[in-house]
Amino acid sequence: MLNTNRFGDELKRLGFNFYSGVPCSFLKNLINYSINECEYIAATNEGDAVAIASGACIGGRKPVVLMQNSGLTNAVSPLTSLNYTFKIPVLGFVSIRGELGLKDEPQHELMGQITTRMLDLMDIKWQYLSLDDEEAKLQVAEANKWIEKNHSFFFVVKKGTFDDVKLDGERQSNSKKIRKAEKKVIDELPSRFASLQVINKLKNEQTVQLGTTGKAGRELYEVEDCANNLYVVGSMGCISSLGLGLATIRKELNVVVIDGDGSLLMRMGCLATNGTYQPENMLHILLDNQSYDSTGGQSTVSNNVNFVDIAGACGYEKSFYIHNLEELEARIIEWKKTKGLTFLYLKISKGSIENVGRPKISPCEVKRRFQRFLNK
Repeated sequence: MLNTNRFGDELKRLGFNFYSGVPCSFLKNLINYSINECEYIAATNEGDAVAIASGACIGGRKPVVLMQNSGLTNAVSPLTSLNYTFKIPVLGFVSIRGELGLKDEPQHELMGQITTRMLDLMDIKWQYLSLDDEEAKLQVAEANKWIEKNHSFFFVVKKGTFDDVKLDGERQSNSKKIRKAEKKVIDELPSRFASLQVINKLKNEQTVQLGTTGKAGRELYEVEDCANNLYVVGSMGCISSLGLGLATIRKELNVVVIDGDGSLLMRMGCLATNGTYQPENMLHILLDNQSYDSTGGQSTVSNNVNFVDIAGACGYEKSFYIHNLEELEARIIEWKKTKGLTFLYLKISKGSIENVGRPKISPCEVKRRFQRFLNK
């Protein structure tokens, strides 16, 4: 059995001091250590944990993700289409429930057989974590070498690996009075492109803009290609979790997250996480055209959802219904003066500009350019 505190201290010595994850009984002691000694964000699902860690990595930290192997399936999308595509490395710990020869719950049987094969298929380097302190220290050093090469590395953790660490006490959410504005007049339904033009013209040297996958990121590129834009591809639903990780560690930035209705619907649990950790410097803008515009215009179910109420109920300090572009501009200007985690909801028209292109710069270069902007 590993001494959890010594193992965690070795990770911290190598710079791994930012964690995100979803609890597992096999990992509880390492999770307790990370809460006690490091910065830890509790995600509502494993894919969001990977995205949060990825945002922290882009911002300059060496992040750790923690999950049960059942949750590895939830993390496949960001691991394969965000981390692999943009070469964003994360250090992972995944427990192996359903290990061959050990009695476990029936839902773990298949994952116990295929966990390591899944890691292989995703081109993620991995090892079973040793129960010997010195050997584990050597394993961490090797993992760190892969991380420094921009390649993710996972440890597969068996039952009884970590010794006991008691939880000192968990972070409490800062409860704030919620400001909310509901729909008051008829929606003007501007185009996505016109909406992005308004958002973009208000940025400055302290502002970074994250555009969600699909037409939002592609049209943001058409509005203006610049170093403080990150055009996310794949990892649908992860954009605000990516923003949360970045905003948490780079508090000097104004982090503007540009989301879509299909994207947000896919991982709405992110709203609760965002509302709990409340990054003051994050503005979350939802452009809702009630359709999957990038895949042929099929309808989403957003017409049944009151996003403004949900964001407010999840702890966003401000949650505003936006009716037109003038109001959008006014609210963004107000946010830059007052800050506070803010959600802006704007209904837009369906469709996109003609012949909308794709970024001519590769995702890896987009990330590198973005990081150069952060570090200048």
